[in-house]
Parts: sequence; C-alpha cells; structure tokens
Amino acid sequence: MIKIKSVHKLVCLLIFPLFFALFSAHNAIAAPGDITEFDLPAAGSQPFGITTGPDGNLWFTESGGNKVGKITTGGVITEFDVPTPSSTPGGIARGSDGNLWFVERTADKIGRITTAGVVSEFDVPTPSAQLADITAGPDGNLWFTAPGTNKIGKITTGGVITEFDVPTPSSAPAFITLGSDGNLWFTEQLASKIGKITPSGVITEYDIPTTGSIPGGITAGPDGNLWFTEQLTNKIGNITTSGVVTEFDLPTANSFASAITVGADGNLWFTALGINKIGRITIAGVVTEFDVPTPNAYPAFITSGPDGNIWFAESNGNKIGRLEIASVAPPVTPSNPGASTVPSAPSTGYSRSSSASWSLALLLIGSATILLIVNLYQIRKASRTN
Repeated sequence: MIKIKSVHKLVCLLIFPLFFALFSAHNAIAAPGDITEFDLPAAGSQPFGITTGPDGNLWFTESGGNKVGKITTGGVITEFDVPTPSSTPGGIARGSDGNLWFVERTADKIGRITTAGVVSEFDVPTPSAQLADITAGPDGNLWFTAPGTNKIGKITTGGVITEFDVPTPSSAPAFITLGSDGNLWFTEQLASKIGKITPSGVITEYDIPTTGSIPGGITAGPDGNLWFTEQLTNKIGNITTSGVVTEFDLPTANSFASAITVGADGNLWFTALGINKIGRITIAGVVTEFDVPTPNAYPAFITSGPDGNIWFAESNGNKIGRLEIASVAPPVTPSNPGASTVPSAPSTGYSRSSSASWSLALLLIGSATILLIVNLYQIRKASRTN
C-alpha cells in the first residue's frame, strides 16, 4: 500500500528540480557568459581604445596612464609610454603598414607605434581637434574624427594629413569605420546623423529617425550594413549603404550603448556602459546581455580578437576583459527573420539556453502530473480494499 506521506515525498522530489529548471530558464535570458578580466599593472590607467594587432595580440590605449599597451590572448600585458605627456590616447587601429595608429585627444596628434613599441607622433594641422577615433581606409591611409573642429581627417602612413569639413556645423563626428562599399562611415553625435565620406573626401549625411539619439560606435556588419549605437535613446541601429535606417530597442533601460564590433559568430557585440554589460545583437535584432564581473567597470571600446573571442577595455575597472563566445548559448533566430528595412521592434533576449530550460521544465511538469495521478489512483484503490 502506498501512503499519503510517500506521495508527498515523491511530489517534493519532482517539484524541486522543476523550480530549479524554471529558475535556470529565467536566468538564461541574461546569462553572464564566460568573462575573464586582466588587471592592468598600474592603477588609474583607464584603458579606452582596443584593437587586434598584426602580431596576434590585442593593442589598447591608456587614456589615464598615457601609454599604449598590448595584451596576449593569454593575458600577458606589456606597456609603452607615449612621448607627449598627458596626451590622452583614445581610439586605436591597425594600419596597412603593419603598425598601430592611435589618436591623442588632448595633444592634437596622431600616434604610430610599431609592434616592437617604437612610437612616432604627427601633429594635426587644426588645433583643438579633440581627436576621438581612427580606422584603416581602403586607400591604405588612416582616417580619423576630430569632433572639436568638426572635421574628418586622413593621414598617410608617411604622416601627411588632409582634413575635410563635415557639412553640418558642430555635429561632433565621433566614431568611424570602413564600410562594405569602400567608403568611410562615421557618427555625428550632436546632429543625430550618420555620415559617409568617400576616399576622395565627398561627404553625405543621413538623419537618424530618433532625434537626440547621440550615436556612438559604428562598425560594418556581416550583412553589408553599418551598425551603430544610440547612446541616449537606448537603441541599436543599422543603415544600409544607400541610407535606409532601422532601429532596435534595447531590453534594459539606460544601457548607454557605446562601442560596437562584429564578432566571429556573425553577431554584433557592443558595450553597455550604463548598465555594466556586454551586449549581443543578431542581424534580426535579437538582443542578449552579459554582466561584466567588476562593478562599475565602464566598458568602453570593444573588438573581436585573433582568438575569436570578444575583447573590451574597462575604463573604470582598470582591466581588459575577454568574453569567450563559445561559452555562451547562441541566439535563436525567429521563424520570420526581418530584413534590414523592417520597422524597429523590441528585442526579447530569447536564447537557446532558455528554450532548453523551459522544455525541461515542461517535461518535469508532465512527469510530476502523471506520477501524481498514478499514485493517487493506487491510494484510492488500496483504501477501498481496506
């Protein structure tokens, strides 16, 4: 005969894993990912820009420490001094000459560092440029933004600089990247526009639908579009090379999405410094967020590393972070994935890990229900016999 106490015990054994599965399903939406952090040698270094170098290492700038650093994929860090004191190095990029090029925000200079650590500096013609970002162009030159003077500049690997005025006054051009169309694309933070400049210097501007968006980082996506962050309006946007803009809402308020890059997994990865997270967005607009372990780390620039992982600079955390793509569940593509021109829609952050957890939960519910019915039937039958 099966007693009521036995049934209670059985139900408890079934319900406990059920609640565990439900809890796991809830947490899978914002899984932490496998993030490793590497401390910089000196306090107050404030790492900022980061990129992959030709030597298989990651290279980064230290805006507070006035240095350029490199970190191996195993986490070994080497630092090199920038000759001009208090230059505030910012964006950094790999040049066609095999060197790393970076901007010196408060020194009005462009810096070049070899993989051996030899630094050269070149003065920008127009003072008070407040240089922000730099990228390699299709012409073998480096292209940079000068928000202080409202210009886009290019510098040859020999150090010759040319500047181009942005049509919209006081637009504050910030981030810049090379597009799939062979042009340079940049964000205009104070104008809520995306700009395009040809290698010959012809500029075209496109309005972002949401005003006051303060566009930040920009990168070329795997779909041929340019993807950018909207810092104040909590969105990620993309723009086709013909100028059609689509926007996607981020799930967490006040994310203040900043820099963005394309990952080896074909998704876009961005820093959300307002909520201390690294975000992932698919080209269909599905967003997942991952917590940075160090509180208030202020993740700044982000890049895809030579090891296929995502690397980012933690300005306040004084660390370099690495997120292992292989450790996180891939996103689930919707049954009707939207094209790049579909209207903006909020993201659910739904992932395969949450799908699996909910499936397990439903399986446990079914099993518990069936076993409970069977045991209640046996209890009733035993009672009648007695």
